[in-house]
Amino acid sequence: MVKTFNYDDVPVLETTSGQLKGYFYDGQYIFKGIPYAHADRFQMPTASKWEGIRNVTSYGFVCPQEQDTPSGELLVPHRYWPQDEHCQNLNIWTKSIQQNARNPVVVWLHGGGYFAGSSIEQEAYDGFQMCLYGDVVVVSVNHRLNILGYLDLSPFGEKYRNSGNAGHADIVAALQWIHDNIAVFGGDPDNVTIFGQSGGGMKVSDLMQIAEADGLFHKGLIMSGVATEELLPSCTGDGRKIVTALLKELGLEETEVARLETVPYYELSKAYAKVSPNIAAKGGYIGGGPLVNDYYRGNPLGYGLREHAYEIPVMIGSVFGEFSFAPAAFNKMKLTQDAIEEMIRKVYGDHTKEAMEAFAQAYPGKNPTDLLYLDRAMRQPSKQLAKAHAAGGKANVYLYDFTLEFPYEHNKIAWHCSDIPFFFHNIDKVEICSIPNVSDQLQEQVFDAFMAFVKTGDPNHKKLPTWPKVTTDKEPTMIFDRKCEVRMNFDDRLYELIDSVLPPFSMKEVTETQDVQH
Repeated sequence: MVKTFNYDDVPVLETTSGQLKGYFYDGQYIFKGIPYAHADRFQMPTASKWEGIRNVTSYGFVCPQEQDTPSGELLVPHRYWPQDEHCQNLNIWTKSIQQNARNPVVVWLHGGGYFAGSSIEQEAYDGFQMCLYGDVVVVSVNHRLNILGYLDLSPFGEKYRNSGNAGHADIVAALQWIHDNIAVFGGDPDNVTIFGQSGGGMKVSDLMQIAEADGLFHKGLIMSGVATEELLPSCTGDGRKIVTALLKELGLEETEVARLETVPYYELSKAYAKVSPNIAAKGGYIGGGPLVNDYYRGNPLGYGLREHAYEIPVMIGSVFGEFSFAPAAFNKMKLTQDAIEEMIRKVYGDHTKEAMEAFAQAYPGKNPTDLLYLDRAMRQPSKQLAKAHAAGGKANVYLYDFTLEFPYEHNKIAWHCSDIPFFFHNIDKVEICSIPNVSDQLQEQVFDAFMAFVKTGDPNHKKLPTWPKVTTDKEPTMIFDRKCEVRMNFDDRLYELIDSVLPPFSMKEVTETQDVQH
């Protein structure tokens, strides 16, 4: 069936930055690479302005980052794109360009920690089908990352004020642009939901901790993006030591700090990689994430939620396996009970029987060997944040756990990013998601829950069992799987046992053994 494309008849739109022209395709208007701000290196973003009509039919530059080697593409298919520091741009998908349409707005904040990724990095990030099936305006955002977005130079001059949060300041600038202009694209500036996965999920909770973002968004979805202070410590202090070391490595004097603005990115990044480990080993600030200061309150699990954050309805969730990317070393479906118990005994020793019983109670029907790959990074902190938010008593918070197994390497458990295609209504773009008589139904259940939340602040809909909110003493969790169901405080005992037997979870060990970019 031939789909409709139109460029010539699409009207020019007037925004606070200037005029722009996108295109129409298959029922919606698409605008790519809209510059929402401009910023010189290490400095705060300023409003974008241009003369004439700007053609926005191509994705904009993504932030410079270390080059990736394609791997794990079956699990997480990627798109790679040209890089440039002037990466403050966003993309919009909308069915209407009538200002009175006032459709709900969703804003995607990409993953990749604070150091990598882009608004179009994954195939599943495409906003077309979310707009098509959800009747929402979809926006995805690029911003500064890594040393460009999160290195504090404020001790070296006022021009670098808050440079340790430049990446987050970009996102706030994007949200401000959206607030001021989204009605032109048929969106409702008073109904904006931000959502993100992994580092993008962290950015959602971070924005709840930034006063300048207040009023620019109204709901949040945090996907596999909650970490404790022990796992991912907040950045504190200032950048004097790291910047001084960086200058020295580059053969510059402190009086020449401004030259850091023009050192080629990869040369700067290489020098940073050389000098930062020694400072970090001594507990010093090296950047790499948002800086706790008057602008950014800090990780809510370490610094508490701001009062305004309690007013924002939130969905929080994680997936069963999270960082279980490693290839399977065995076919769990063909193991004998004795072989299974022996494998688990190598990890849990004398606690093997107790661990297997607790796992079976928490996840009935799952293979006992899945216990060895159960997420220890995101599920518990997600529950902690949900409970902390519920204590505010001002807005609802909902928990989910995505536990689907995939037809790969003998029923591979859900990995970090595996839920993204379902939330975006994009399972057709990720081949491994094709599970007959399972995927389509689950996609509708997950997607409709998110769309209901976007529109009402409540994810309940007719295709799911009733999904209660989290309270200070109850943690109802929606299990997204072949059968969706709500389970109450179902894994508390299991995690208590795991934490009492195993050493603390180490993200460093995971990154050293996994070879997948996500």
